[in-house]
Amino acid sequence: MYKKIFFFFSLIILLQGRVPDAAGYNGAVTSSSELATQTGIEILKAGGNAVDAAIAVGFALAVTHPAAGNLGGGGFMVIRLADGTVTTIDFREKAPAAAYRDMFLDDDGAVIPGKSLETSWAAGVPGSVDGFGLAHKKYGLMPWRKLISPAINLAKKGFQLHLQDAERLNLKAEYLSRDSESRKIFTKSTPFGISDMLIQRDLGATLKRISKKGPREFYEGATGKMIVDCMQRTDGLITAADLKNYHAVEREPVTFDYRGYKVYTMPPASSGGVVLAEILNQLENLDLGTLSYHGADHLHYVVEAERRAYADRAHFLGDIDFVDIPLDELISKEYAKTRWLDVDSVLATPSSKVSHGDLPFFYNESNETTHYSVVDKWGNAVSVTTTLNGWFGNGITVDGAGFLLNNEMDDFSAKPGVPNNFGLIGARANAIEPGKRMLSSMTPTIVETSGGELLLVLGSPGGSTIITTVAQIISNVIDFGMNIEDAVESPRFHHQWLPDYVGLENNSFSLETLKLLSERGYQFYIRSAIGEANCIEIDTTTNMILVSGDSRRGGTAGAW
Repeated sequence: MYKKIFFFFSLIILLQGRVPDAAGYNGAVTSSSELATQTGIEILKAGGNAVDAAIAVGFALAVTHPAAGNLGGGGFMVIRLADGTVTTIDFREKAPAAAYRDMFLDDDGAVIPGKSLETSWAAGVPGSVDGFGLAHKKYGLMPWRKLISPAINLAKKGFQLHLQDAERLNLKAEYLSRDSESRKIFTKSTPFGISDMLIQRDLGATLKRISKKGPREFYEGATGKMIVDCMQRTDGLITAADLKNYHAVEREPVTFDYRGYKVYTMPPASSGGVVLAEILNQLENLDLGTLSYHGADHLHYVVEAERRAYADRAHFLGDIDFVDIPLDELISKEYAKTRWLDVDSVLATPSSKVSHGDLPFFYNESNETTHYSVVDKWGNAVSVTTTLNGWFGNGITVDGAGFLLNNEMDDFSAKPGVPNNFGLIGARANAIEPGKRMLSSMTPTIVETSGGELLLVLGSPGGSTIITTVAQIISNVIDFGMNIEDAVESPRFHHQWLPDYVGLENNSFSLETLKLLSERGYQFYIRSAIGEANCIEIDTTTNMILVSGDSRRGGTAGAW
């Protein structure tokens, strides 16, 4: 029997392309950390569901991936239950009550360099712990303490650094040395090596408190007091009241069809769902799969769709609790057709000639993220993207608590028309206001077949490139028939309206294609890599779970 299964599986791989990083029938996890992935698999084997595993992975990443995994940041989660119910949890950070619109501008109205990135003013009120708590309360099976126990052990006993871990710590050593607490934990007198152990006793104690007293301990217990003490030490803005008033929110997903497949993704304050829908809806105006993959026409049409979608992002999108957003209209097929009307079949449209769409009823008001995907044996699926924004956030570690704070305030529009750390332009809809969630590009996504079967669990880090990464992987699977490993590992490109350049992964596209696109009016810049899409596909014929850990940042996959 097993020989037949192995032969059948091998035949599929030979016919379809690259071998997935892992495969199984009972559950799967893929994340940025081998230890976090193993943690999730062990929770699934112990009887936990996908939500339990996702929470355990999130806490493990806070230990093993301090550059982006976090207690001091936030993110988004898309949950699809085995019965087909889909929901989302928004645990994006919020601006402190003392925040104000022009807080990062000098007396002349110019943006103060670094203030929204490298100071305690850069920190939004963290959401990760409350988000995991809400997910567990509503959808988890296993006891809370058991989900955090693996992370506690990893923090207290330490773990051996992989090459990328050591490289990131060494690269950011000067940055982390600015803060006395960070310097004690994340730097040393000689460079980190792959044989070194990273022990985080303060973080282990924090996780222990959260484990014993529940998620609100982070906000209203000893840990919350430590955060306030850190704010006083660093002249920050977050208060005890800000922490007490923070609550994650469950929201209806952004839902749309792409060529008969059902896509579920995040609503604002994530821009991901709306922009993803706009890109894919525009691409439905042509038979993309008939074009030469990564040929000049393919890149041309996808870039033009991205260009128009990001122009709308800059104008319309912000925290849906603060801004009136024409959500249904923006993700509609009809609106996509109007955006597609002025796409030239050959020439690039200069971004200077592309503005936001005409919706007269509208009231005009970080590359360093981590994504993981989980599927369990019952068919529950969870897609999670979390972040500190920049690598190691604002570089400030909470006194005695062992975790870094985010610099998400940079994701607000410090000044309309001035780009943030990722080059994204914002307008009044994303202006700073007390208690408001800053706009994000995180795009955790789940895709079903036309028959309602689970097909894909997707997402990526990458700042402004997150949305285009997810869109291209969906298109790779649906339009070009790739398996998940090919879809993830294929070269990527990116355009975000402004600046008017196409980002390309290095040595990934033919010189002939680039010459043709240059003649059509495109300009390029080269990136070493775009994103880290740790994704899962379900073979709906065999029910086999196929898992890809993106090789760009050493993503790891596990299944059983």
